[in-house]
Amino acid sequence: MREADYEALARFRYQVRTFLAFSEAAAQRAGLTPQQHQALLGIKGLASAASVGDIARFLLIRHHTAVELMGRMAKLKLIVRTVDPEDARRVRLKLTAKGEQKLRSLSKIHLEELRAASPALSKALRSIQSGTR
Repeated sequence: MREADYEALARFRYQVRTFLAFSEAAAQRAGLTPQQHQALLGIKGLASAASVGDIARFLLIRHHTAVELMGRMAKLKLIVRTVDPEDARRVRLKLTAKGEQKLRSLSKIHLEELRAASPALSKALRSIQSGTR
């Protein structure tokens, strides 16, 4: 490892943490926990109808933790849970209108933030790829 490698990693880590801090604060201002925001994004962003297991994998949490999270989100009327007609053991998740609105609002400002941070993130990644400053 060279000094330039440590510098590149430090810059990249700083850029990622800056974005995550922005994201966490934005979720809280919207009345959500960061994990609830990430779950909404996972439910909406997965190609097929998301299951609780899919969200557990997406959030890197245990299945029973995802079940509890989905229960809290259902109580907040952010999602609805339905039984999969093909497999009664599987619960499918769908955003409600309220969940859609919160996700749309948060996604818009997240894309704006990423576009603004893109030059610094790209520079940090290029430093890692090239092994130079």
